[in-house]
Amino acid sequence: MTTNDLTPRKVPRVETRFRRIVTEIPVPESLPILRRLRQFEPRSMGGQPPVLWDRADGVAVYDRWGNMWLDWSSGVLVTNAGHGHPAVRRAIREQVEHGLLHNYCFPSEIRSELVERLAGVAPEGLDKVFLLTTGSEACECAIKLARSWGRKTGGDKKIGIVSYDNSFHGRTLGSQMAGGTAALKDWIVNLDRDMVQVPFPDGFRGPDTSFDGFLQAIEQQGVAPERIAGVMTETYQGGNSSFAPSEYVQQLRSWCDEHGVLLIFDEVQAGFGRTGRYWGFEHYDVVPDLICCGKGISSGLPISAVLGRTAIMDLYPPGSMTSTHTGNPLCVAAALASMQAIEEEGLVENARRLGEILQPEVRRIGERFAEHIGAVHGRGLVASLHVVRPGSTPPGNTEPNPALATEIVWRCMEKGLLMFAPVGYGGASVKVSPPLVIDEDALREGLAVLEETIEEVLR
Repeated sequence: MTTNDLTPRKVPRVETRFRRIVTEIPVPESLPILRRLRQFEPRSMGGQPPVLWDRADGVAVYDRWGNMWLDWSSGVLVTNAGHGHPAVRRAIREQVEHGLLHNYCFPSEIRSELVERLAGVAPEGLDKVFLLTTGSEACECAIKLARSWGRKTGGDKKIGIVSYDNSFHGRTLGSQMAGGTAALKDWIVNLDRDMVQVPFPDGFRGPDTSFDGFLQAIEQQGVAPERIAGVMTETYQGGNSSFAPSEYVQQLRSWCDEHGVLLIFDEVQAGFGRTGRYWGFEHYDVVPDLICCGKGISSGLPISAVLGRTAIMDLYPPGSMTSTHTGNPLCVAAALASMQAIEEEGLVENARRLGEILQPEVRRIGERFAEHIGAVHGRGLVASLHVVRPGSTPPGNTEPNPALATEIVWRCMEKGLLMFAPVGYGGASVKVSPPLVIDEDALREGLAVLEETIEEVLR
């Protein structure tokens, strides 16, 4: 099976409370639309399971032809409060009827409400908020702020940005150079030599989990602390759902303080309850200098933010750090409603509680198929199964197997369980990330489908 194959397949009929498959897959009637997208969009937009989304509600995604999928993608970790949450939809409608759809950087009351709300859920001291549109844009802004702060406090040479192997911070030029995926940087002729990556201490592909490994890595690359402006890390590595040890991050925080280096957490995936804490970095018992967030902030519309200390956020004079769509009123309305729903419906606690079911179960599945699943990482309602080739080189089974990972995702889709195409190292991680409104019955049904599918694919 390949991602380019649009040949309809007869698949078993599925009819449960959470899943319904009643046609061939892909649906024959959807093929003209899928082919039109291929004709007029760049091929980079391809690669996802051929499900033609028509509408979505809660944890369900529907097409036009009677099929319903249990969504384990959250639209790439966006719909934390569920698809089409009634409060979010109502807030958007009310804002449309109110009549303000765009106001650039001119003041608006609704924008003031959101920045105050975000500052209120941030750790003490991170009291300024800059609204943007995408996670990439937020990460670009954080890099810019760190370098400006470094030059202000340590001189013109203090502009280095340290990030991590296998990391992902976006697809704009700066965020992509800060990312640690070599294949995403092949097209960049002149890489920024002041952006370096070090191994991520996940205990699997980064087996050295000691902070000494960080110190040795920057020393080997000839990066002196006095030249480093910021260390930027995803709270967990997005594609791999991998966390660092708390002790490592705590030592990193102390090292940054000692050397006047800003600690930046990319919370674009982790924020707003995904890991069972409001902010993912709370697992580490540290506070960053800058937070980049997005995705789950609005549960649907494009908005992101950088949160930070006043001294850092106020580096630039009026008019020199803006964005055309900063605080777009529709997006702000959605974000306020989504944040309210996350709080009132206890979705952070739901992610924590259901994570106590999800995490042991996906690890049990990983152990059952250990020859093909080298590791399972995650917390709360995010997890990744690292699919590997059997007999990979010692010391561990680490060589990615993207073909098998794709087969698992596609077969799950045919059974009514929807995940996005494999991601992470080598494109071989099967990602589990349902909306935070999922209940235990839906979660357990999805787990059963996942395990059944892996068993069938390997049979």
